[in-house]
Amino acid sequence: MPKTLFLAALALAVAACDDDDNDDFDAAASDAETPHNPRRDAGPAKDATADSAIPADTAVEDASADSSEEDASQDAESDAESDADAESDAESDADTDADAESDAESDAETDAQIPPVCNPGSAYSAGNAIFKERPLKFANAPAAGSRLSVGDFDDDGFPDLAVRQPGNTPDILGENPVRQAWLLHNDFGQLLADEAAEFEGELQDQPAFTDVSVSSGFLAVRNEYSAPIGRPMDVVVFGDVDNDGDLDLYTGFDASSAASVTVDGEAISVSESCEILLNDGQGHFDLVDASSAVRKRKNPGGAAFTDFNRDGFLDLWLPQNGEQDALFQGNAAGEFKNVTRAMGLQTKDWNYINELNQALGHSVAWSAAACDLNDDGYPELLAASYGRAPNHLWQGGETYQNRSIASGYAYDQNFSWTDNQFARCYCQSNRSAAGCADVPAPLISCSNNWTHSQDREAFRLGGNSAATVCADFDGDGDIDLFTTEIKHWWAGEGSDESEILLNSGEPDVRFERPGREATGLAMQHPQANWDEGHMTATAFDFDNDGRPDLYLGASDYAGNYGHLYHNVSEGGQVMFEEVPLEDFFEHNRSHGVVAADFDRDGDLDLVVGHSRSRCDASSPHDCYSTTEVRYFENVMGQDGNWIQLDLRGAEGTNPLAIGARVTVKSASTSQTQEVSGGYGHYGAQNDRILHFGLGADCEAEVTVTWPNQDRTTERFTLNAGSRYKVIQGEIPAPLPSVTRQ
Repeated sequence: MPKTLFLAALALAVAACDDDDNDDFDAAASDAETPHNPRRDAGPAKDATADSAIPADTAVEDASADSSEEDASQDAESDAESDADAESDAESDADTDADAESDAESDAETDAQIPPVCNPGSAYSAGNAIFKERPLKFANAPAAGSRLSVGDFDDDGFPDLAVRQPGNTPDILGENPVRQAWLLHNDFGQLLADEAAEFEGELQDQPAFTDVSVSSGFLAVRNEYSAPIGRPMDVVVFGDVDNDGDLDLYTGFDASSAASVTVDGEAISVSESCEILLNDGQGHFDLVDASSAVRKRKNPGGAAFTDFNRDGFLDLWLPQNGEQDALFQGNAAGEFKNVTRAMGLQTKDWNYINELNQALGHSVAWSAAACDLNDDGYPELLAASYGRAPNHLWQGGETYQNRSIASGYAYDQNFSWTDNQFARCYCQSNRSAAGCADVPAPLISCSNNWTHSQDREAFRLGGNSAATVCADFDGDGDIDLFTTEIKHWWAGEGSDESEILLNSGEPDVRFERPGREATGLAMQHPQANWDEGHMTATAFDFDNDGRPDLYLGASDYAGNYGHLYHNVSEGGQVMFEEVPLEDFFEHNRSHGVVAADFDRDGDLDLVVGHSRSRCDASSPHDCYSTTEVRYFENVMGQDGNWIQLDLRGAEGTNPLAIGARVTVKSASTSQTQEVSGGYGHYGAQNDRILHFGLGADCEAEVTVTWPNQDRTTERFTLNAGSRYKVIQGEIPAPLPSVTRQ
């Protein structure tokens, strides 16, 4: 695709990224130098006032307002007083109003310079290329790993990237580094600005990221060591915990025991902890006070920022691997208090089978998620469990209710065990044991891998669950789930498989499992002894047709690779079609995936990670030589119609609007998304900018429900082809994208 750049649009885009005097982060800064020319401190979005300018086609309402006549009468009296005050203010502020009218005319003239963009649409059909790999260009060593998170930590409009290797190994820094974790600044905006300044029309083919892991404080340690060491981290999620308008960090790992590394022949014991890091507004992170309660949780399987009580301050959901999951309530200072027991989230040690079958025991968490599944304003909290253990779903409210079993999330309803090859081994030697008389002979060489008194119970017949993805797959306005599972042929049909869980839309959360065959997600296995290593996934609309598609990462076993599914659902009937490899890309042992518009051209790109676990050169789709991440540019979606929303909360709403619910309706599409604070296997996270494809439609009605006490709702009609900055209580401001042809 030609890379001619429209310089006028580019200049507008760069100016938009510098909105409100936001200076560019110094993309040239590397770990060898501290960034200068830092961005501004954005601060919280300004408050909506009684006379905020709302356009004629914009509606504002209180989603939880009482409609009683008494309240209406009181409101009328209050409104009359407000009108009188407003009239008085209008008389006394006539000059100010005149200036405001002049400013409004100027703003309208500026907006008029950004015409609506309307394209025929770009729905995928077989034989059309979707992605093109763009080799990543690094100022120093390339990033490698399978844990991926996206967050625009310098707020320049171009999403940045956090990459980690799995485990609790610290980084060795200095002259002979051995790296485990990276914070990468996206330099694409600076590249565009440089090109515009030099009046060159060709974009660089290789997207550039600068490693700022050290200079940003991302790898800072609390203790002193005899060699330069970086703090271990496995889980990373972004969120604004101190309400200053920029993205802070939670980083976690298995800190139950000290890690050890060898530097120049010296064994060094590294004692660090899970941490909250505050962004100082200049792209630099600082560790919070050592007394932080978050540091006490030592084995997170995932993390998700959320605002469970809608008080305007982010909270933190931290499922643990085999221990009590934890919910921390936050305040504006970035401090957290453990409210797990107070909110009814306590679980039990693994002692009694009947309790375990009811999902009352601790989770064996491999991921976290927080999404509002019944649209009541209270986010549900989810913990997906490894080891065939029940998944946990906590329904939100004044306190939390365990609906793991009742919702259908804990496990599917297939509790068969007689086709498990190790059960057959046991029964072959113990025909008098319960249920064993007619069990067929095994197809494997037997070993002792079956406990007959327990392994036939429900708590041992679930899945090896990794990620849970929250998305409205069928377009009916509620949030569905997709779960990823590791499944082995020898485990039999009772082992849960990766599948869609369709939300029934009831006040008490409940899901239906139509199955993979019925939804187009069936897997084809070339041989009888197969393994499905499904651990990571993301929902994103790759062709801008208005339906969330699905990328599924499969890894760690022979024959596993990434799968892409195109959402072709119609009339509320969810259906996917698998995209052939030749139309997107082949990525063996695909582990870790994030979607974001990294180059700001109006479609969603992918970065994927890689695992070298259980490599086998004699099998198909074997490991690559390194675990370097790969970047795939979307080359078809920009020809479609779309809008992007950068939500900013006012007083009473967390500033970056995590938990906000957005419904977008156009002539041919209806879709619902929430701003996520992290999800998935050991901390995945897509960009917080919401992206909506519109198919062939050129405008859409947008409804935003803000996550504050009143669940304030605003409606706008927006043109396609722009990213909009949506500040609560204000008119959305279009920010032009980078335009290429």
